[in-house]
Amino acid sequence: NFFAGELQTHLHAIFHHLREQDSIKLAVRLESWNEEHRRYLVIVSTTGRQDTEENIIVGCDFPTKESKVCTIGLVLPIWCDTTIQLDGDGGYKVLSHEKTHTFKPVSVQAMWSALQALHKCKDTAQKHNYYEGSLFLTWTCYYTSKIKSNRVYINEWEYSEDLWTRKPNYFEMKDAERVSVETLIRDRLKQVMMTMDLDNCTCKQVRLELENVIDMDLTAYKRYIDTEMFNILGQMDCPTKILDYLYLGSGWNASNLEELERFGVRVDNFFPDDFTYKNIRLHDLEASNLLQHWHGTWRFIDQARRSEGKCLVHCKMGISRSSATVAAYLMKERLWTKKKALEFVVGLRSIAHPNPAFLDQLDEYEGMVFAR
Repeated sequence: NFFAGELQTHLHAIFHHLREQDSIKLAVRLESWNEEHRRYLVIVSTTGRQDTEENIIVGCDFPTKESKVCTIGLVLPIWCDTTIQLDGDGGYKVLSHEKTHTFKPVSVQAMWSALQALHKCKDTAQKHNYYEGSLFLTWTCYYTSKIKSNRVYINEWEYSEDLWTRKPNYFEMKDAERVSVETLIRDRLKQVMMTMDLDNCTCKQVRLELENVIDMDLTAYKRYIDTEMFNILGQMDCPTKILDYLYLGSGWNASNLEELERFGVRVDNFFPDDFTYKNIRLHDLEASNLLQHWHGTWRFIDQARRSEGKCLVHCKMGISRSSATVAAYLMKERLWTKKKALEFVVGLRSIAHPNPAFLDQLDEYEGMVFAR
């Protein structure tokens, strides 16, 4: 699609700035003051003098979405004392040596990916005790010398509004009303996130939709909502072990080779040379007929079991299509009722929630299972 082409073009331009021995660990697009301006937070990685991984943040600027060349506007080493924290407004702050930089990715998924990658980089820096003034990350100067973005772009990279002085600290406001609202947020936030495309919406858009659902201004709860949102994403991010040979997860899990190898599962075809796939091309819509595929998915999972392999069943978020399919497998394999199978799945993966049409199809499937 268009956006994939835009990203591919921009990544190609970013690669032109890298030294031969460096690689890109992550690149996420950020919000910008100017609608035409494209900004990317890029984590550049290399093997340092001690044969250990070293990482820096590089901020890249494209004047427009059609631009095929970029400039560098920010270079930020990741030291052992670097601090990463949510800013309570759909972004996060990176604090290092009394300097603070705020980044706001353009989507919830981009935000989640960036936070995970940054925390891993920080863990590496702490493990090897990378501190400013040491012989680590000396290669940072190469990229610092290439900072050529115009002053407007650099101002945006350096801008850091002191959000903490202007916002109340909700940890000091734990009155009964606040506790009640936070409980309501926890109950409804997951439902709202299930209805939104987290690849193409921001944290702010999720909060605004939540405000519509509960009909309440939640400005004072921004930090709390961001924190809860990432707790929920953490649940979504990990595949759930249903049986010794069966896992339930998301598309993110299916694209993580390291995780797949760790769990030993066979799983869209991200790694066709390494795993065996069965694809069911259906949208999470009430008009979709998932029932017609459940005999085939049962056979595929059973083949993994009989060959002493493991299988990951996934859709985009691991919530509706895949959870219904796993429940159907349990019904046929264990001769369980729909109620028992769903309770078992939800008990292990609380975000599992098949859409109403799939629940009706499970009712029909139950009749087929017990008619034999």
